[in-house]
Amino acid sequence: MALFGGTIREGLPYPLGATWTGLGVNFAIFSANATKIELCLFDDQGEREIERIPLPEYTNEIFHGFIPDLSPGTYYAYRVHGPYEPDAGHRFNPNKLVLDPYAKAVVGELTWDHALFGYTIGHADADLSYDERDSAPFMPRCRVIDPAFTWGRDHPPAVPWERTVVYEAHVRGLTRLHPALPPETRGTFRGLASPPMLQHFRKLGVTTVEILPIHRFADDSYLVDKGLTNYWGYNTLSFFAPARRYAQAPETAYSEFKEMVARLHDSGIEIILDVVYNHTAEGNELGPTLSFKGIDNASYYRLLPDQKRYYINDTGTGNTLNLSHPSTIRMVTDSLRYWATEMHVDGFRFDLGTILAREPHGFDEQSGFLKAVQQDPALNAVKLIAEPWDCGPGGYQVGGFPPGWAEWNDKFRDTVRGFWKGDDGQMADLAARLTGSADLFGRRGRKPWASVNFITSHDGFTLNDLVSYNDKHNEANGENNQDGHSHNLSWNCGAEGPTDDPDIQALRSRQMRNILATLFLSKGTPMLLAGDEMARTQQGNNNAYCQDNEVSWLNWETGPEAEAMLRFTARLSALRRRFPLLTRGRFLNGQWDEALGLKDVTWLAPDATEMADDQWGEGHARCLGVLLDGRAQETGIVQRGRDATLLLILNAYHDVVEFTLPEVVGGREWRLLVDTNLDEDKVETEPRFAFDHSYEVTGRSLLLFELVLEPTYGSARTKRRAVHVRPPQPVPAATAISPEIEQMETAYPAAIEDADLAVIGEETA
Repeated sequence: MALFGGTIREGLPYPLGATWTGLGVNFAIFSANATKIELCLFDDQGEREIERIPLPEYTNEIFHGFIPDLSPGTYYAYRVHGPYEPDAGHRFNPNKLVLDPYAKAVVGELTWDHALFGYTIGHADADLSYDERDSAPFMPRCRVIDPAFTWGRDHPPAVPWERTVVYEAHVRGLTRLHPALPPETRGTFRGLASPPMLQHFRKLGVTTVEILPIHRFADDSYLVDKGLTNYWGYNTLSFFAPARRYAQAPETAYSEFKEMVARLHDSGIEIILDVVYNHTAEGNELGPTLSFKGIDNASYYRLLPDQKRYYINDTGTGNTLNLSHPSTIRMVTDSLRYWATEMHVDGFRFDLGTILAREPHGFDEQSGFLKAVQQDPALNAVKLIAEPWDCGPGGYQVGGFPPGWAEWNDKFRDTVRGFWKGDDGQMADLAARLTGSADLFGRRGRKPWASVNFITSHDGFTLNDLVSYNDKHNEANGENNQDGHSHNLSWNCGAEGPTDDPDIQALRSRQMRNILATLFLSKGTPMLLAGDEMARTQQGNNNAYCQDNEVSWLNWETGPEAEAMLRFTARLSALRRRFPLLTRGRFLNGQWDEALGLKDVTWLAPDATEMADDQWGEGHARCLGVLLDGRAQETGIVQRGRDATLLLILNAYHDVVEFTLPEVVGGREWRLLVDTNLDEDKVETEPRFAFDHSYEVTGRSLLLFELVLEPTYGSARTKRRAVHVRPPQPVPAATAISPEIEQMETAYPAAIEDADLAVIGEETA
């Protein structure tokens, strides 16, 4: 067949997608059940269909063809022929234009119309009917790209997990209102990597920016009807194409994304993509035919085994991608490799990650997808973060992912929220969360960084709203406030929403500082929601997925209170960098180390005695001291200036608690670093307090002290002695280390004999 002076050839079945070779374009698309696939080419504006060409060859379930002299910029899509038998899982309809699953660019808008559906809406048999209307006028197009881009000396920052601080942000919402940016760059890829934003990230000590979905996605029809949009983007159309809405010039979204990555890398900042490989925008059997459904519905989606007309809905969105099918696994891993190698991203956060590890029998730690990722040299070198739950049976899998993965830890979120809210019975679980959640992650050599600790995320209240509202206020979403979670573990501190009461305002600010300090001073990988560092509010909306407006956008014209919160957050991040014991790659277990004569963590009651077993069970207990001894290392060798000992005091009681500062051998006094009840300038002087000093800990406040060492400590040969004033007590069950690690430590005891170097916990001879 003649086309632009050339002849279509058989081409190659790889790589999948549309690939410009310099001599033409190779097209390859998978379908195990189609009978014919037609390539549709459009005019230079992408509006009028000018050619419809059957792909001439079929190899290993891949339809393919090569068109000489075709060049980048060509608009294309497909029409797929095959049986329309919904009861057998097949929904082929060549009247429906479908997008290439491997398209690197998708241009034009999706216009909701009845013609997008493979069946006739309103028909008595619903989706069993067959619709013959052409959907092309209402569909976007795929576009062939030229992948050339000059990366220069770009290289990944490769931030170690132990030093990682994640900042979760929305590309548009982050800079849409930034006054220092030109209007045309606000809310874009270029805006995110602009000098003001890079300066902000550095000030905060952010190492890794995690952005909400930027794969090309669709606005749901019911939102469009209400004048709203799918702001968050969890409704994917294409897993390879960046969303044009975040580009300054839509036709250059591909290169603008790469520019953003290069600028972030040049500042030493990583970029992580929030990816949605669990479902697509095509919905269930009543959804539209946009891509996968019309190409090979039975291969791409999980269908009910005995009723293949219907979809398994473990995602709660209508459909679930079938990661048990090799071609679907191939598509997802190809997409991940593409973004990691071609687009230079540093990692991925997997929305509803349990879906990816599902086999027909349920969640499987040895699923095909997890094995494929684990053995892939490109993918096992980037950061992998799972949202370890979905809506299906057995979907909650926190701690269940294999080595190499990190996971969102909602137990950290809920425990910390409950503790500072003042709920009963939080102490034992809080101890586990502060020390890295070994009860969840302490197995198979996993490290504390596997716990991604967060208090807030895009889904739910902001930090400000968490302490300002008892109830959600989602009326703007148009669903009569029925959407979003009702169990928020929030407390408004005495008034619902904004208030002029200075006491309530002060309490809210202190509660926000308490929560931020708990996040940054805990073992694990902290994740900060963009705007929390400036006390951003969404006016009580805890499900702002459809609010592409001031409700969701960050307000950068802040007042003194927001500036103070920003400075406090930056100082917490600096403290985390200053004290390596907060980021060491080992769990704290509170067990007595005979070789060193100390504990890595000691839990203290307000009288400076160790917590007894019965105290952990006191439901009304609200105050806890955490003595972190940085000298407890595998080597037992003092590294002066790095092996600091810290005392963390958390008081969720409503009134003052007298807390006795404990005596620690080798130390001289305590230096105050944080008191969330004090103004910043009062703490910056770092006042010192003697051992046994009774410090008045304000109700609902957090303190951090550093042990000031004796000048001669650790400078000569010494003999061992215990460092704490009480004998070892049993560690509470919530903080017990896993049996596997305990077995390892028994097999390889830390026995360090006399050496010329000073040994921790020894008294100068």
